[in-house]
Amino acid sequence: MVPLLRASLATVLSSAALLSTMPALAASGDAADLSARLQLALNAEDRVQALSALMAPEQATTLMERFRRFSTRFPETRWAVRPGQPLADGRSTVKLAVSGTRQQDGLSYSFKANQRVAFSTDGGLITAQEVLSDQSVLTSARKPLPISLLIPDKVLTGSRYDVDVVVDQPLGKALLAGGLIAITPQQVMAQQSPDVQLEPLGGGGLFKSVQAPFQPGIQTWAALLVHPDGVITVSKRVQVVDDQTKLNP
Repeated sequence: MVPLLRASLATVLSSAALLSTMPALAASGDAADLSARLQLALNAEDRVQALSALMAPEQATTLMERFRRFSTRFPETRWAVRPGQPLADGRSTVKLAVSGTRQQDGLSYSFKANQRVAFSTDGGLITAQEVLSDQSVLTSARKPLPISLLIPDKVLTGSRYDVDVVVDQPLGKALLAGGLIAITPQQVMAQQSPDVQLEPLGGGGLFKSVQAPFQPGIQTWAALLVHPDGVITVSKRVQVVDDQTKLNP
């Protein structure tokens, strides 16, 4: 894999590792209160200090290290946090979104990530969290390359499902190449960049049929699309459940 693709995948894995622990912050009150506190801290001028003031001490070291690493790659970002619908078991949820841009080596990088998290609190601290959905997209292009991710958040064990990354604008005579690889939780947290084998793609994107594991857990996919105007890097987390009723939001 060429250095640009490896760097792109490393950035996406960095954000995935960051977002996987970002909601583990001190809080009080309900989901709306937590959302407001998180959004203020994440958009503060001194974000590290603002986050440290909200964070449970035992979680500060790991999160701050990942946050600094992410901020080095994307120093200018904008965060939006809002409360989500509560789950059937009573847990509150929040939705996080981050976007940013960066210029490097004559290329313009655009980054977006979204996550939905369920949490429990006790005594003003978040005591447990569960990532319900997580996806990120990084593009390096001379002009915008809008895409759609048609990938489910949840699937049944052993089932087959589609992983589609669709380029929304007409390609004309442009040719696409791309590849898809499953990455382990260890690779995500270590921000390792596995090699992705690229092949010519027909149609307007990457279209793959994959199979879920036969045991419940998490599948994380990394996809690369190479377009004449730039590179698109995608990370998507899929939750694998063993009960049809668990497919509900």
